Amino acid sequence: MGVISTLLGFTGFGVGVSAGLSIGYFLFIYYQPTDVKDPVIRPLIEQDSSTLQWLLPEIPLWVKNPDYDRIDWLNKFIEYMWPYLDKAICKTARNIAKPIIAEQIPKYKIKSAEFETFTLGSLPPTFQGMKVYVTDEKELIMEPSFKWAGNPNVILVVKAFGLKASIQVVDLQIFATPRITLKPLVPSFPCFAKIYVSLMEKPHVDFGLKLLGADLMSIPGLYRFVQELIRDQVASMYLWPRTLEVPIMDPTKAMQRPVGILHVKVLRAMKLRKKDLLGASDPFVKLKLTEVRLPSKKTTVKHRNLNPEWNEDFKMVVKDPETQALELQVYDWEQVGKPEKMGMNVVPLKDLSPDEPKVITLDLLKNMNPNDVQNEKSRGQLVVELTYTPFKDEDLPKDSEDSNAVEKAPEGTPASGGMLVVIVHEAQDLEGKHHTNPYVRLLFRGEEKKTKHVKKNRDPRWGEEFTFMLDEPPINDRLHVEILSASSKIGLLHPKECLGYVDIDLSDVVSNKRINEKYHLIDSKNGLIQIELQWRAASS
Repeated sequence: MGVISTLLGFTGFGVGVSAGLSIGYFLFIYYQPTDVKDPVIRPLIEQDSSTLQWLLPEIPLWVKNPDYDRIDWLNKFIEYMWPYLDKAICKTARNIAKPIIAEQIPKYKIKSAEFETFTLGSLPPTFQGMKVYVTDEKELIMEPSFKWAGNPNVILVVKAFGLKASIQVVDLQIFATPRITLKPLVPSFPCFAKIYVSLMEKPHVDFGLKLLGADLMSIPGLYRFVQELIRDQVASMYLWPRTLEVPIMDPTKAMQRPVGILHVKVLRAMKLRKKDLLGASDPFVKLKLTEVRLPSKKTTVKHRNLNPEWNEDFKMVVKDPETQALELQVYDWEQVGKPEKMGMNVVPLKDLSPDEPKVITLDLLKNMNPNDVQNEKSRGQLVVELTYTPFKDEDLPKDSEDSNAVEKAPEGTPASGGMLVVIVHEAQDLEGKHHTNPYVRLLFRGEEKKTKHVKKNRDPRWGEEFTFMLDEPPINDRLHVEILSASSKIGLLHPKECLGYVDIDLSDVVSNKRINEKYHLIDSKNGLIQIELQWRAASS
């Protein structure tokens, strides 16, 4: 009986389990409950703020604040470059920390302290967004939102009193909103002289600290104390308006401020080659300094003369006498077509002694290539008198970091006169009827100067500087500023058109020394132009 009941029990268990699974599967597949309703799907715009916060606990700043821009491209760049940035940053940090540790450990009778492991881990920082401020000064202000929840592994091994202890930093988190200011902006790479960094609010810093394998942050009260101490210490040093200043280059050299004046007197030319059919030439001289974007100065044309005499004076602002040179080119004037080049030569300014006039006779060459055999042909000679007059120390600005500092006029300027400096920065919202290839034309006391052309741009930037040497302050004068657009296509239909103009009263410049403003353009719908004016009076 016992055997039979056991067999029946196993049989009943097997049949019951099989029947139960079959019935359950049938009900699961074919039975549809009546009390289950489809979920209501609502767009995010219809959700309240608490629901959105629950659904999206980490909303990027560029979503919440329209002033912040997305910078996913920067996060992607850092993600790809992080293995290499990690090694470079750690190597730099080791080199910086090593002398500091070596200087401090004798005070605490520590034998040595060295990094056994130093890595920032595999998780790169991310930027949630960036805000950029636009000002009229020569600076760029950025406020990125920075978050880093990394897995660094930094182990510092300390030896003292015959014992060895290891301190390990793990699970570092840093949330901060720094303000990064690049100023002054200069025309030399990397295009800014200094970096100023400050924090707009106290940063969030969290990390784990282990000593001999034990978590020190688990000690009651120590975690909060250390976190608040770090926040307060960092804030006391770098919380705005306090800043960390990182010099990149000498602003004086970067800005290439004028250091002197070159006086050029074109005296005469001799034995020039015949260019015209009647056996003569109509020569004139173009002269300019290298490394500047100013238009060339020209002498008058001497018609039908192979030995012309000019005796004409010119003044040029020098920014770097060690590298700049005076370039002289003689042309034959043509009534129709472009002038024909007759010869050229160059005089390095470093060959001139300060304040000493020097008369130089130059052999005219085809070009400055010493290996060109055509330079052996006689093309005539040009005689010029050059005098380089450097500024005196008291004529230079005392504080090169002050963006409002205005230099004095160069030595040799008439006592009642000075130098008018016009800096064409940029224009906005330009619009031409047929083309928009803008350039700026300055007209002052009959002297005309132009900027470079910018193709197909409604918001061009020039950053070009022009100077006018004056015998008296321009109290009753006006500067005519005109933006023109030249067609990039060859043809007679709409070759040039005016995009707007403005006449600037210079009386305020004389009294204030410096003005940097945006002016509304006349005959333009919304056009603006930013012009900086400086009046550098002669030293008394």
